This record gives sequence, C-alpha cells and structure tokens, in this order.
Amino acid sequence: MRNSFDLSAYFVVGPQDCGGRDVADVVGQALDGGATFIQLRVKPGDVADIVHDAGRIADEIAARKLQDKVAFVIDDRVDAAYEARANGVKVDGVHIGQDDVSPVIARQLLGPDAIVGLSAKTLAEVEAANALPCGTVDYLGAGPLHETATKPDCIVTDADGSTHTLDAARIDALCAASDYPVVVGGGVKLADLPLLAGTRAAGWFVVSAIAAAADPEEATRELVLTWRTLRPASADNADQVATEESCTKTTTLPAVLTVAGTDSSGGAGIPADMKTMMANGVFAECAVAAITAQNTTGVQAVANVEPAIIGAQIDSVFADIPPAAVKIGMVSTAAAIGAIADALERNHATNIVVDPVMVATSGAKLVDDDAVAALTERLFPLAAVITPNIPETEALCELIGEPVEIVDEATMVAAGRRIAGRFGCAVLVKGGHGTKDANDVLVELDDSRGTGGSETASAAATRETWFHGERIDNPNTHGTGCTLSSAIASNLAKGLALPDAIQAAKDYLTGALRAQLDLGAGSGPMDHAWAWREPRTSQSSAAKSAPKSPDDESYVNTVGAVAIAPSGVGEELDEYVAEVVRAIRESGLPNETNAMFTNLEGDLDDVLRTVRDAAMVLASEGHRTQVTLKLDIRPSFRGQLAEKVAKVNRLLG
Repeated sequence: MRNSFDLSAYFVVGPQDCGGRDVADVVGQALDGGATFIQLRVKPGDVADIVHDAGRIADEIAARKLQDKVAFVIDDRVDAAYEARANGVKVDGVHIGQDDVSPVIARQLLGPDAIVGLSAKTLAEVEAANALPCGTVDYLGAGPLHETATKPDCIVTDADGSTHTLDAARIDALCAASDYPVVVGGGVKLADLPLLAGTRAAGWFVVSAIAAAADPEEATRELVLTWRTLRPASADNADQVATEESCTKTTTLPAVLTVAGTDSSGGAGIPADMKTMMANGVFAECAVAAITAQNTTGVQAVANVEPAIIGAQIDSVFADIPPAAVKIGMVSTAAAIGAIADALERNHATNIVVDPVMVATSGAKLVDDDAVAALTERLFPLAAVITPNIPETEALCELIGEPVEIVDEATMVAAGRRIAGRFGCAVLVKGGHGTKDANDVLVELDDSRGTGGSETASAAATRETWFHGERIDNPNTHGTGCTLSSAIASNLAKGLALPDAIQAAKDYLTGALRAQLDLGAGSGPMDHAWAWREPRTSQSSAAKSAPKSPDDESYVNTVGAVAIAPSGVGEELDEYVAEVVRAIRESGLPNETNAMFTNLEGDLDDVLRTVRDAAMVLASEGHRTQVTLKLDIRPSFRGQLAEKVAKVNRLLG
C-alpha cells in the first residue's frame, strides 16, 4: 500500500464522531460511497479498544476486497498501530501530529512497509518534514480550512503570533514547499471542494461531513463525485505519481573491490566476497582472476584469466567507482599477481586485505613456488593486513627460514611476529586449523618501539590483539576465509580501525556459521544473508552485538512492558517461557523478569530486537505466539528501572 495509496477522499473517524452509531458500520457506508483512505481516531481510548475497533474496520475493508486499494491508518497512537499489526490486523500505518511521537521513531517501530503521515500546517513544519531522513514520512496533512468543533484548538499560528485558517494561496504555498503530497481538511464541506480542487492539494479530509451525515454513504458519494468532476482522473493520477516519487534524495556507499576467482557453487571466491560485502553495508565490485568449475565436493576445472585482462578490470573499476578497500583472494600464477600489484600501485589503492590462499586444509600446495614468491614480494608489502590460516602461516614461516610449528597461542604469536617483521604488514593468524578454538591474533608492527638494532624478522617490535571467538559446530565451512577477509575489507572501507574491522568481521562470520545452512553433498556454503532473516533460535549473549550505549547520540531511551506466551501448549508451558526469559536476560539490557511478564529498558531498537528474539524462541518451535507490548519512549530519561526500584526501597525503608 505504501506506494499506491489514494489521498483524494480521506475519511477521519472514531466512535466519538458517529452520533451513537457503530463506527465500523459508518466506515462501511463511507467505503460504499467511494472513500479512498480511512483514519481511525479514538480519543480518548486505550490500546485494546483501538485495536478492537481497528480489527472491525479492517474487516469492513476486506469484506469489500479493498484491502489493496484503500489505505487504513490509526491517528496518533503508534503503540496501537504496532500492536494491531503484530496481531495480524491489516493496519497500513499511522498519522501523527506535531506533538506526538517523532516520525523517525514511528518509522522504526512500524517498519519500511508502513504508511506514515504527518500533520504540517505551516511552512516551517513542512520544511522540517522535508529535512527528515528520506523515507520517514509519506504524506502531509494540512489544516484547518475552517475552525471546527472536532478540533477547536487546531488553528494556524504564525511566527508573529497571529492566527488564521488556510486559504487557497496558503494551501498552494504549503504544497509547493513540500516534498510530499498534501491532503487538506478541517471543517471541509461539499461547498469547499471547488476551492480545494483549484489548489495543488492531493485531496481532502473530512470528519463530520460524513460521520455526522444522516446517510454516510450518500454523503461520501456526493463528495467523491463532485471532486472527480472538478479534478479529472488524470490530475489525481499525477498526485499519486508524486506520492511514489516524493523520496528522491540520492544515497552513496563506500565501494570494495574483490580480486579473486569465481566459484560456480556460490560458496567461496568472488560470489562469497560480493555477498559478504553487500551484507556488511558496502558496494561490491570485482575483477575476475580465474574461472572455476566447482561445487561443495571439489574443483573440477580451472581457467586462469590473462594477466592483462585482470589489470584492465582493476583500472576500469578505479576509473569510475574507485574502491575504498581491496580484497585479494586466490591468484594462482606469478604473472597474474604481478599484473594485480602493478594495477594497485598505479591506482594508489589503500586498505588492501590479502587472503594468501596457498595451502589446502589437507596440507597440499595450491599454488606453485613462483606464485608464492610473487605473492610475498609484490602483494604483501602493499597490504594493510594478510589473513593466513595456520597451515599457511607455517608455510610462510618455512619460506622465510624461521619455521614454527603452531600448537598454542604462544606459537601463533611467534609465527605472526616473524611474518610481520619480514614482510612489513600486519598479520591476522587465524585459529581453527589444528586448534580447538576459534581465536585469532592480530600482529602489527610497532614502529614506536623499534627493533633494538636486530636484523632478524623475529625480533621486530610488534603489538598483538587477540580476538576470542566462539567455535561453532558446523561442518559446512566452505568459503570461511573468503568471507572473513571480505568482511574485514568492508569494515575498513567504512572507516573502522583494523582491530575493530576484524572484530566486526568475526562477529559476522560467527553469525553466518551459526545459521547452520546445509546445502550440497560436501562441505557446504554459509548463509551470507543470515542477519536479514528472522532469528530461528535464541542467540547467546556472546554472539549478539552489544546494546547501544546511553551516551550514543542516537540513543532513544525506551521502557518496554512485554508479555510473551505460546498458545495451545499444556504442561510444557513453563519450559518454553523459561527460554523466553533466558533470551531477555541475555540481551544485555536492564530488565525485571518473572515467569510471564518483563520490564526492560534500553535504546528503542535494542528493546524491539530483544522482544523479537525472545518471541522467536517460541515461534521456532512452531507455536502460535502471543506478544503484548507497551512502550514508554522518553528520550531525555535514563535508568528508569533502577530509579523506580530505588524509590520503592526508600519508601519501604
């Protein structure tokens, strides 16, 4: 509905407006008369009452098969719209006023498919709406055309304190200034339609003209037919095109280039690199160094690309969309490596991550000695970091004449120091091969400490950073090295420091392994889009990103009251609810949790994420799951849960 709603005949109504008649019946009659947009306004009303009325109105819309033609929003109450949508009621969104919840928060709560309307009756308010992040709101509501009994306090107040209603000139000024379509109302009657039709308004909204009419259907029909006569269909269509195209602000992304071979199964090489880059928020580019025929059981054929063509691809990318980082994967010939190094040097490439694919897990060599020499002599000195696994690390130490057998953390560090000292680049020695953990160590040269006059690689001054990871029991690990190095490059392109880029990349890789994708007869690929999918099980706190700090500028303090329970279970109820409680307690957010009800506090996104993850514990078991959620969004507050407990303790004293 978000890209196709029709504002031309907008009906605002609530139980208080219908003169004792049933609100759903009045809406049904308005729909029969041709209403194109329904807004439920219940004042006052609690969430349960609003959701109940919304469900009945949604049924009226569906009964006429208009659910894809008539948009339905709730006035002001984002909490009610959220709950209704969570309960399966087809509420398309919300309309909010200037003094209600922020439209940015409304968008975060309701998601990208929701319609969000915003009241704006002055040029300053229209300009503020235009300045919101692109995609936050979809239309503006302006008024009043006349002072009304339903909203007596709604009047336009200018900067000098003067007050007035809207006229044709003011309506056109608002519409001209707005990036969004504008619907106008406030005391609108049939006699006002000629004036409105002569303006740039996308449509009209009414309350009493329909809700208080003796025959709501006939009153709506007369309004709609008059509007269509005054404003031909072609003009209305133009308004709707404006709705779809109102968000025209451009965006940009840092680009990252992968230079590697293809993998026809999609699990490693360039396909894995590009999926990883996209999942990590950058624009992926590629230069193909080799074409392979392979699947999860092995490589059946390889065709190397001519070195000149590899270099031309790199030049072409840098000439148009220059990458902020480069990942180098498996390149099997010295000539190709030389062409890549030449191209990177002449294009002044930075943030180069080299995954030195040299040795198979079995210990077999994958590239010849000339290629290894070219790799170490031409590409390593250009690299911000290289990412060898343990067999590759041992092979590199053997190459420089300082062999190390890696058996523990101390020997991982010793090997990394030797390689960093010899080739002048940072080294991420990856655990996992031959060790029983997933811990990696970053060894960086520390020029500030010097070498003490020694000329040996092992004596180079270095600093080490350990990354302790969770070892996931998953036999499907095809493309893990490609994925990690591509994620590191992506994070460097986004401006992260090297240690932070590595930690973020490890977190991403851990999530991909935990997703337990199982494809193919051999060692299968991972789910690179795991973070975009609904969680299937509760994740451990170690694998989740830390909740947003209250000191973060974008932190929106929120206290949530949530009850989550499965429907249709018997004696095992306690076991499932206990798992919900576990998920909430592991969220990292302050919480007060008992068997069936939880208060929790944190940034709005973190609270919603925790509720979703906890609910999915039950959904993953196939249970119909009931979620009741109330939010108190108070951006200027912090630590409300602890303060309330402390206050009670003081009173009980």
